[in-house]
This record gives sequence, structure tokens and C-alpha cells, in this order.
Amino acid sequence: MAVQAAHPNWQRAIVVLAGSVVGALTIGAMYWAQAVFIPVALAIFLTFMLNPVVLWLQKRGLARVFSVLAVVAAAGLLVVGMIWLLTWQIAGLAGELPKHTENIKAKIRSVRSLVSTSSEIDKFKQEITRELTPEVKKDGKTETPEAPRAPVEVQSAVPSWMSGIPGIAGTVLEGLAQFALAFILVVFMLLNREDLRDRIIRLAGKNQVTMTTKALDEAGTRISKFLLMQAIVNGTFGIAISIGLLALRVDYAILWGFVGAVLRYVPYIGPWVAAVLPIGVSVMMAEHWGTVVGVVGLFLVVELISNNVMEPKLYGQSMGVSEVALLVAAAFWAFLWGPIGLVLSAPLTVCMVVLGRYVPQLQFIDILMSDQPALDADVRFYQRALARDPDEASGLVLDRVKLDHGEQVFDELLIPAMSYAKRDRERDYISEDDETFLLQVVDDVLTDLSTQTMVVASTTNPDGSARCDPSQQAGIERAKFLACAARDRSDHMALGMLRQLLPTDRWDMEIMPLESLSSELIERAEETKPSLICIASLPPGGLSHTRYLCKRLKARHPDVKIIVGRWGTSDNAEHNRDLLKEAGADWVSMSLIETREQLCGWRPVIAAQTASEEKTAASMPKLSAT
Repeated sequence: MAVQAAHPNWQRAIVVLAGSVVGALTIGAMYWAQAVFIPVALAIFLTFMLNPVVLWLQKRGLARVFSVLAVVAAAGLLVVGMIWLLTWQIAGLAGELPKHTENIKAKIRSVRSLVSTSSEIDKFKQEITRELTPEVKKDGKTETPEAPRAPVEVQSAVPSWMSGIPGIAGTVLEGLAQFALAFILVVFMLLNREDLRDRIIRLAGKNQVTMTTKALDEAGTRISKFLLMQAIVNGTFGIAISIGLLALRVDYAILWGFVGAVLRYVPYIGPWVAAVLPIGVSVMMAEHWGTVVGVVGLFLVVELISNNVMEPKLYGQSMGVSEVALLVAAAFWAFLWGPIGLVLSAPLTVCMVVLGRYVPQLQFIDILMSDQPALDADVRFYQRALARDPDEASGLVLDRVKLDHGEQVFDELLIPAMSYAKRDRERDYISEDDETFLLQVVDDVLTDLSTQTMVVASTTNPDGSARCDPSQQAGIERAKFLACAARDRSDHMALGMLRQLLPTDRWDMEIMPLESLSSELIERAEETKPSLICIASLPPGGLSHTRYLCKRLKARHPDVKIIVGRWGTSDNAEHNRDLLKEAGADWVSMSLIETREQLCGWRPVIAAQTASEEKTAASMPKLSAT
């Protein structure tokens, strides 16, 4: 038996080890085979970006072949033009920098003049250097060591700048070859898009057609839209930077605008890295510091407009990837493939997240990288309460109250958390002290919420017959009913939540003490003769005792309506409802909102009976006197 129990652990260990080895081999292959993987990845990137344009041309009546060739040719001409323009700008910058040596020296002198104590600092530095210099004793005299002689260098007859030409030429030719291969692949991918899609679906298997189709559609739609919008935003950013730098008379503004557009593909930090180069050049070449301040302000204003105006309007929805995941992915792909990896990091990360969403074995990727909350709100509240962090737990509730005025906060956060605590306490996952602490946190939250105005929505009753409209029932007297907890403190606190959902000017809710016995409940019902009794019973457990209370109450008070709140029940809800109705319950609700709406539907009858009983009670002394 022991061997059989350990066998699944060995299997899981082997699977994890095999997965780690495969992952390491894959990463190694992508690193060492960059010449193959980079053109393919770049072709996929361009295919996603250009496909919406091709489809747009096709809808206008242009054939698929001519649409693809026109779009790819335009993209190629744009790339070639940009490369030529950048080469011209970089060559001019390299020849221009030596001419500004005197200007750079003047800037350094102006900075040093701002430091009034620079001479004292230099003197201090010289004294420290003299003290730290080792001394050598020779013939009883102390001497400082002689400075080492400069090494003799043998220079080649070939100029140094010419020795690097072969390496540079090889790199340039390799890059051009990769771009050429990428553009050829783009043409065929755009022409055979449907065929490639069908082959991927066939590889996934006929049983996975639905899942693969959804994954491909979501990835294709999301990535194509995002890449096209990102190209528009980044291109606009680069154009605005170029125009602004031209207005500030900063040399080589087109070069800096292009660098800004490209580096803006790097999430969050790219625009500020791009600002370093033009700021540095303006420091070296500008005649005064006003130009430097203008360049800094230009990048700040353009980036704020791009982030807060253009991106929300164009993107529409996020990529579905968290900020941390984007930054880590940018660093990872930059390590693998350099600058091309930076540009491709965002779409590649989105593909991984989509795969994690639809492939069960890769679900951990979606959990780690997605921008969706990792935990539901009720689980987060429960976790923070168990971690003994009442401030953050209360903050979650109060934030939710501000979001939707708090009407759903009981059913969606507090009730489930108390049910989780009851479940874990029964399984001995948490101690009694842990459960008590959580209930205390909930009680503190209820105290805070009691000072806020809870919105009572006007909605249809569960049976759809009437609306719970307070304005239509303003003239009716207050309705009185009796409420009790089925078993424990959680049930009792849930009744307090129901009380907060009911307007006090229209409802008089009497809650029995938690320590009350079933006989005391029946006696109290004899005294008050309520038209309705509400029993709170939170899962798990408590069903048998709740059925016992319903049977006893119905036997003694057959005309009293009984409503049972099995609030927080998600499993076997209909089974719970049937058992309680068989025991005598007139209505069984699974949420506080549902209970409130049912009470609103019964309120006129309850209020009329309450008023009749109060009149009878008021007339009793007069009759006895007569």
C-alpha cells in the first residue's frame, strides 16, 4: 500500500523533471538558432500586424494576391526608406560630434562654476590620494614609488577602423538576410493564412477543434488589433518627438524620433530610455540649457498624452498580460534575441497567455502572467482574514462598497468567507481561534458598513409578479417579523446583514438571541404572533437542524410564513430547497438579495397584519376596563 501511495508522487516528479529539461532545451535551441527563429518570429509578427490591412483591401474588392503584394511592398519600401534615412542621420552625427568639443568643455566649466567649493574638493582629493599612495624605504629614506613606465605598443600598418569592417559587414549582411527571409515568409503566410490555421487545428487533434479554434481566434484578433494600434501609437509618438525636436532646433531630430518609436515597444521604460540620447546630444550641442529643459518637457508631455489619451481610445481593451509579466518577458526575449526580442516580447507573451488559458497543462502560464485577479474577491477577503490582516481585509470590502454602493458585498464577500471558515473548521484546516478571528473581522466590517447608506434596489420579485418599489409602499405601516439563527454565530451575523439591507423605516426585524433554544423560539412566536419567521442557515451543515425548526414551527403555527436563507449555497441548491420545503418552509433563498426581494413581495400583507395586531393590542386595556 505504501508503494502504491508513493507512485503518483514519483510520476509527478518525473513529469516536472521532463518538462524542465524540455523547456531548457527549447530555450537553448532558440538562443543558438537565432538565425532561424528570429526571421520566423518576425514574419509571424508582421503577419499579425499586416493582416487587418490585407482584409480591409479585400473587402474593398481587391484580390487576395494583389492585396498581399501591395501591403508587403508598401511595408518593405517603408522599412528600406527608414534604413536609408537612419544611415544618413547616423553618419552625419558621427561626423558632427568632434566639432562640438569646445561647446562640451564650456558646459563642463559652467557646471563646475556652480560649485563654489570645487577648489577645496580638489585639494581634499589630492591630500587623500597622497596619503593612500604607498611609500618605499630605501637606504633609510622614504621615497614614493616611481610611476610605472608606459607599455610599448606595436601598431599595425592597417588603420584600426578598417579592422572592424569585416565584422560589421557580416552583421549587416546577416541582418539583411534575416529581414529578406522574414518578408518572403510574410507573403506566403498572408496568402495561405487559412491553410496554416487548418494545419494547426489538425495538429491539435479533431477532439480539440473547439478549443483550438477559440485560442486561434482570440490570439489572432487580440494580437492583430494590438499590434496595429501599437504601431499607430508608437509611430505617432516618434513623429511628435521629431517635430518637437525640430522646433527646438535639436540636430538629427528624425533619428531621435525613430529611436523613440522603436524603444517605445519596450514596456514602460522604453520612452525614457529613448529620451536619454537626445537629451545627451542637446547637452553637447545646444548653446544654452533652455534647449535641454525643452527636450525633457517634450518627452514628458508626449508620453503623457500617448498613455492617457491615445492608448485608451485605440486599444479599447488590455492585452490581458500583467505589467510585471511584460517587463520580465521583455528582459527574457532581449537576452535571447537582442533588440528584435524586445520588439517581439509583447506579442509573444500574449500568445503564451492565450495558450495557458485554453491548454489545461499550461494553465500555470495564464495564472502567472495574466492581468486578471489571481483570486476571487471572496477568497482574497478570506485569505487576508486568515493571515490576520484585518486592515487589508476591511479595505477590500470598503473598496467594493464604493464601487457598487455595497448592495452585493454581503453575498459576494462576507457570506462566502464565513462559509469557507465553517467548512475549513469542520475539516480541521483552521483552529477555533482562526474562525473566531475571521468572524470578528466580519463583525468589525458590519459595524463600519452600518454607518454607510446601503442602496436598496428596485427589482422584480423572484416570481416576477411585483416590484419592490419603496415609493409605492411609503404609506404602509412598518412590517414586523421574527428572525433566528439555525445553529451558530455565522448564521446570527448573517441576519445582521439582512437587517442592514432592509430600510428601518419600513421594517421591524426582531432577531432572537444566539443562545435561544428552539422551545424559546416557539414561545416567542406564541407571544408576538408574527406573520413571518426568517431562519438563517449558512452552509456547510445545519440542514438537519433547520428542517427540524421548520417542522416544529409549522406544526405550532401553520399560518405563519417561513422563509429560510441558505445563503452562500452553491452545490446542491435545488436539493436543499426541496428538503426544506418538504419540512414546511414557504420560501428558500440562496442569497440575501433574493431574501430581501421576497420579503418586499410579502410586505403589504405582513404590514397589514402587524397594524391589525397593534390595534388589537391597543384596544385590549379599554375592553378590560369596560
